Amino acid sequence: MDAPHPDQATLLARADGPVTRDRLVRDLGALGLAEGDTVMFHTRMSAIGYVAGGPPTLIGALREVVGDRGTLMVTCGWNDAPPYDFTDWPQAWQEAVRAGHPAYDPVSSEADHDNGRLPEALRRWPGAVRSRHPDVSFAALGAAAGELTADHPWDDPHGPGSPLGRLVALGGRVLMLGAPLETLTLLHHAEALADVPGKRFVEYEQPVLVGGERVWRRFRDIDSSDGAFDYSSVTPAGQDPFETIVRDMLAAGTGLRGRVGAADSHLFEADEVVDFGLAWIQEKLGGAAV
Repeated sequence: MDAPHPDQATLLARADGPVTRDRLVRDLGALGLAEGDTVMFHTRMSAIGYVAGGPPTLIGALREVVGDRGTLMVTCGWNDAPPYDFTDWPQAWQEAVRAGHPAYDPVSSEADHDNGRLPEALRRWPGAVRSRHPDVSFAALGAAAGELTADHPWDDPHGPGSPLGRLVALGGRVLMLGAPLETLTLLHHAEALADVPGKRFVEYEQPVLVGGERVWRRFRDIDSSDGAFDYSSVTPAGQDPFETIVRDMLAAGTGLRGRVGAADSHLFEADEVVDFGLAWIQEKLGGAAV
């Protein structure tokens, strides 16, 4: 038998051996995840170690822990969405994109690769459903999947009525499995709610299916790529603003911390994340009192 690939050897050593489904179930339970939870999760697989079976093993472990009454949710986006700035391209190029770019399809359009392997794996899982918004789509699996993803608002897709807002309303949680702190997407909901001067927005066009027909639609959202606000005066140089907020949140005692496999992991109550993020943004940036 050949020796393990060096990358696999590193992952095995990191977690002191293979991370199996049974081990994941034990670690997730010890962290505080429980039967019936509605949980949005972010994952860096390499941080966990060598997961025997990869994403399906992790999804299976999460499903086992939350059970039939529970629900899993991930942020997907759309990997092949036309770029925001295609409307600045030469007219002939724009016309070619408008004529030939396929519409976003919740069933078949790939999740943004920048979000890692798990969103694509979950959205393909039998029984999973995905929201209709092309740029800010979410996928969910479980008892509350339909409620979380239905009628995702075309405009203000991080705000009230979004899957993020519904996660909070359902008493959901957020699980960070070795994922960088700045990937805590729920903080975009706090940005959408914040009453702070200078909020930055983007408008863009993308093709969607309406009644089975491809239609180009214009969308408006907070600027979730370059930042809904100018955080430069209130965050350390070189540090993502969301990382700063999450570090402050952890220092204030919000959230649970433990290890899943080899990954330093965190479990948060969704409403606490939004309450803390909203208060932080409005205090630091001079918005209206919370």
